[in-house]
Amino acid sequence: MKNMGAQFLIVTVFLALASSLAFASDPNPLQDFCVAVDEPEAALFVNGKFCKDPKLATAEDFFLKGLDVAGDTSNKVGSNVTQVNVAQIAGLNTLGVSLARIDFAPYGLNPPHTHPRATEILTVLEGTLYVGFVTSNPENRLITKVLNKGDVFVFPIGLIHFQFNTGHTNAVAISGFSSQNPGVITIANSVFGSKPPISDDVLSKAFQVEKNVVDYLQAQFWVNN
Repeated sequence: MKNMGAQFLIVTVFLALASSLAFASDPNPLQDFCVAVDEPEAALFVNGKFCKDPKLATAEDFFLKGLDVAGDTSNKVGSNVTQVNVAQIAGLNTLGVSLARIDFAPYGLNPPHTHPRATEILTVLEGTLYVGFVTSNPENRLITKVLNKGDVFVFPIGLIHFQFNTGHTNAVAISGFSSQNPGVITIANSVFGSKPPISDDVLSKAFQVEKNVVDYLQAQFWVNN
């Protein structure tokens, strides 16, 4: 019994140490980057937002109205994302969650994109969506599903994914994110709409197409959703 008790104690101590080490890491970034500075007076940003004195917080800091209003989908891709993150609700700061309403016109698309700081969980409120994500190299496996009203789907953090309205009517979805500021990188916009543009020598070789194809794509007006 003494040996079993000693073993149990050792295992408990080991798990406690492992747990403490697992949590002793830098917090996840809440923006694209946070460049270090040596002069405190030059430090204008923090990783996230500055905090209000909790005694001064009010209900308005945790409230937003208007998510029942449909977004304008009269654009080239036929969709609109209404974000609800720390920029809209200040009380979300440090809480690690946010959400978005996504409206789709018939055959509207939320183009391939990625969230660098969050996993996304989506539920369909109206309509039918064809959704999917692509796994990382080297497999690059496409995982897809057709979702109907009430269905839920998860897009793992950092993976390229999309949502497409396959129906003749409008569709609506709500997405939750595991970050107060998940960020979004729309693939086509980033590659062909960067400012300044990426060299067509780079893109023509990367995509194995002629430079005139790259020039055409770079000349398009890319929609930020």
